[in-house]
Amino acid sequence: MAMAFKMATTGMWVTDECKNSFHQMKWKKVLRYIVFKIDEKSRLVTVDKVGGPGESYDDLAASLPGDDCRYAVFDFDFVTVDNCRKSKIFFIAWAPAASRIRAKMLYATSKAGLSRVLEGIHYELQATDPTEMGFDLIRDRAK
Repeated sequence: MAMAFKMATTGMWVTDECKNSFHQMKWKKVLRYIVFKIDEKSRLVTVDKVGGPGESYDDLAASLPGDDCRYAVFDFDFVTVDNCRKSKIFFIAWAPAASRIRAKMLYATSKAGLSRVLEGIHYELQATDPTEMGFDLIRDRAK
Protein backbone atom coordinates (compact mmCIF):
# COMPACT_ATOMS: atom_id res chain seq x y z
CA MET A 1 0.00 0.00 0.00
CA ALA A 2 1.53 3.33 -1.01
CA MET A 3 1.66 6.02 1.64
CA ALA A 4 1.49 9.69 0.77
CA PHE A 5 2.64 11.44 3.89
CA LYS A 6 3.48 10.61 7.48
CA MET A 7 2.16 12.99 10.10
CA ALA A 8 5.22 13.31 12.30
CA THR A 9 3.50 14.37 15.50
CA THR A 10 1.24 11.32 15.78
CA GLY A 11 2.88 8.71 13.59
CA MET A 12 -0.26 8.51 11.44
CA TRP A 13 -0.07 7.91 7.72
CA VAL A 14 -2.34 9.59 5.19
CA THR A 15 -3.13 7.30 2.26
CA ASP A 16 -2.73 8.36 -1.35
CA GLU A 17 -6.49 7.86 -1.72
CA CYS A 18 -7.08 10.76 0.71
CA LYS A 19 -4.89 13.12 -1.23
CA ASN A 20 -6.19 12.00 -4.64
CA SER A 21 -9.83 12.33 -3.56
CA PHE A 22 -9.13 15.81 -2.24
CA HIS A 23 -7.55 16.86 -5.55
CA GLN A 24 -10.55 15.49 -7.44
CA MET A 25 -12.82 17.58 -5.24
CA LYS A 26 -10.70 20.71 -5.41
CA TRP A 27 -9.71 20.77 -9.08
CA LYS A 28 -12.09 18.53 -11.02
CA LYS A 29 -15.20 19.32 -8.94
CA VAL A 30 -16.40 15.71 -9.16
CA LEU A 31 -16.93 15.44 -5.39
CA ARG A 32 -18.87 17.73 -3.03
CA TYR A 33 -17.45 16.34 0.21
CA ILE A 34 -15.10 13.72 1.64
CA VAL A 35 -15.28 12.10 5.08
CA PHE A 36 -12.02 10.72 6.50
CA LYS A 37 -11.49 8.32 9.38
CA ILE A 38 -8.51 7.03 11.31
CA ASP A 39 -7.96 3.28 11.50
CA GLU A 40 -6.31 2.95 14.91
CA LYS A 41 -4.84 -0.50 14.23
CA SER A 42 -3.09 0.33 10.96
CA ARG A 43 -2.48 3.99 11.92
CA LEU A 44 -3.86 5.13 8.55
CA VAL A 45 -6.09 8.05 7.70
CA THR A 46 -8.44 6.73 5.02
CA VAL A 47 -11.45 7.87 3.01
CA ASP A 48 -14.65 6.80 4.75
CA LYS A 49 -17.23 8.29 2.38
CA VAL A 50 -17.44 10.65 -0.58
CA GLY A 51 -20.34 12.73 -1.82
CA GLY A 52 -20.95 13.34 -5.50
CA PRO A 53 -21.39 16.80 -7.02
CA GLY A 54 -25.18 16.62 -6.63
CA GLU A 55 -25.08 15.99 -2.89
CA SER A 56 -25.67 18.71 -0.34
CA TYR A 57 -24.27 19.88 2.97
CA ASP A 58 -27.16 18.10 4.68
CA ASP A 59 -25.97 14.84 3.12
CA LEU A 60 -22.52 15.43 4.61
CA ALA A 61 -23.94 16.20 8.05
CA ALA A 62 -26.11 13.06 7.90
CA SER A 63 -23.10 10.89 7.02
CA LEU A 64 -21.18 11.80 10.19
CA PRO A 65 -21.60 9.19 12.95
CA GLY A 66 -23.18 10.24 16.24
CA ASP A 67 -20.75 8.22 18.35
CA ASP A 68 -17.36 8.43 16.61
CA CYS A 69 -14.97 11.11 15.40
CA ARG A 70 -14.29 11.96 11.77
CA TYR A 71 -12.69 14.61 9.59
CA ALA A 72 -14.57 16.04 6.64
CA VAL A 73 -13.93 18.50 3.84
CA PHE A 74 -16.76 20.28 2.05
CA ASP A 75 -16.59 22.30 -1.17
CA PHE A 76 -19.02 25.19 -0.68
CA ASP A 77 -20.07 26.96 -3.88
CA PHE A 78 -21.76 30.36 -3.64
CA VAL A 79 -22.41 33.59 -5.51
CA THR A 80 -21.07 36.87 -4.10
CA VAL A 81 -23.00 40.14 -3.93
CA ASP A 82 -21.08 41.13 -7.08
CA ASN A 83 -22.61 38.10 -8.83
CA CYS A 84 -19.29 36.19 -8.97
CA ARG A 85 -19.24 32.41 -8.53
CA LYS A 86 -16.83 31.34 -5.77
CA SER A 87 -15.88 28.17 -3.98
CA LYS A 88 -14.41 27.73 -0.49
CA ILE A 89 -13.22 24.49 1.05
CA PHE A 90 -14.10 23.83 4.69
CA PHE A 91 -12.28 21.36 6.93
CA ILE A 92 -14.48 19.99 9.72
CA ALA A 93 -13.14 18.15 12.75
CA TRP A 94 -16.13 16.17 14.06
CA ALA A 95 -15.87 14.92 17.66
CA PRO A 96 -19.32 14.22 19.13
CA ALA A 97 -19.74 14.03 22.90
CA ALA A 98 -20.69 10.34 22.66
CA SER A 99 -17.34 9.34 21.11
CA ARG A 100 -14.58 7.65 23.11
CA ILE A 101 -12.00 9.84 24.87
CA ARG A 102 -9.16 7.99 23.09
CA ALA A 103 -10.71 8.75 19.69
CA LYS A 104 -11.17 12.43 20.59
CA MET A 105 -7.52 12.71 21.60
CA LEU A 106 -6.27 10.87 18.51
CA TYR A 107 -8.31 13.02 16.12
CA ALA A 108 -7.34 16.25 17.94
CA THR A 109 -3.62 15.50 17.73
CA SER A 110 -3.76 14.36 14.08
CA LYS A 111 -5.84 17.26 12.72
CA ALA A 112 -2.99 19.64 11.92
CA GLY A 113 -1.05 16.98 10.00
CA LEU A 114 -3.99 16.07 7.80
CA SER A 115 -4.92 19.67 7.08
CA ARG A 116 -1.29 20.29 5.99
CA VAL A 117 -1.48 17.39 3.52
CA LEU A 118 -4.77 18.71 2.11
CA GLU A 119 -3.45 21.97 0.67
CA GLY A 120 -6.03 24.60 -0.18
CA ILE A 121 -8.35 24.55 2.83
CA HIS A 122 -9.89 27.96 3.43
CA TYR A 123 -11.67 27.51 6.77
CA GLU A 124 -11.60 25.08 9.68
CA LEU A 125 -14.44 24.19 12.03
CA GLN A 126 -14.52 22.02 15.13
CA ALA A 127 -17.89 20.54 16.02
CA THR A 128 -19.20 18.32 18.80
CA ASP A 129 -22.85 18.49 17.69
CA PRO A 130 -24.67 19.47 14.47
CA THR A 131 -25.49 23.00 15.68
CA GLU A 132 -21.78 23.87 15.75
CA MET A 133 -21.48 23.15 12.03
CA GLY A 134 -24.82 24.34 10.70
CA PHE A 135 -25.20 25.42 7.08
CA ASP A 136 -25.84 29.04 8.14
CA LEU A 137 -22.46 29.10 9.89
CA ILE A 138 -20.74 27.78 6.75
CA ARG A 139 -22.49 30.34 4.53
CA ASP A 140 -21.70 33.27 6.87
CA ARG A 141 -18.05 32.31 7.24
CA ALA A 142 -17.56 31.98 3.46
CA LYS A 143 -18.85 35.46 2.63
